[in-house]
Amino acid sequence: MTTFDDREQGFEKKFALDQEQEFKATARRNRALGKWAAGLMGLEGKHVDEYAQAVVKSDFELPGDEDVLRKVFEDLKGSGVNVTEGDVRMKMAELLAQAREEVKKG
Repeated sequence: MTTFDDREQGFEKKFALDQEQEFKATARRNRALGKWAAGLMGLEGKHVDEYAQAVVKSDFELPGDEDVLRKVFEDLKGSGVNVTEGDVRMKMAELLAQAREEVKKG
């Protein structure tokens, strides 16, 4: 192998690792977002975890975060919680930053 091949493999491995960490952070963010929303909706006990899992699953509908945003925002509105789409977006950003740090730490 040449030095170029070694560098290329190194970049590919780093890219794969970065993608895996981002996937984990997004899933962690979605679970935390689900728990946050469940608390606002007054869910308790096993219903909190069930709702958080539903939020995680909703992320597989479309690429990006819009499917998660739509689910949580619509569920909150449907429960009578006074929240804006901007509030949910800000919470998603805050929780993603926290999740990225947690994933980095292991």
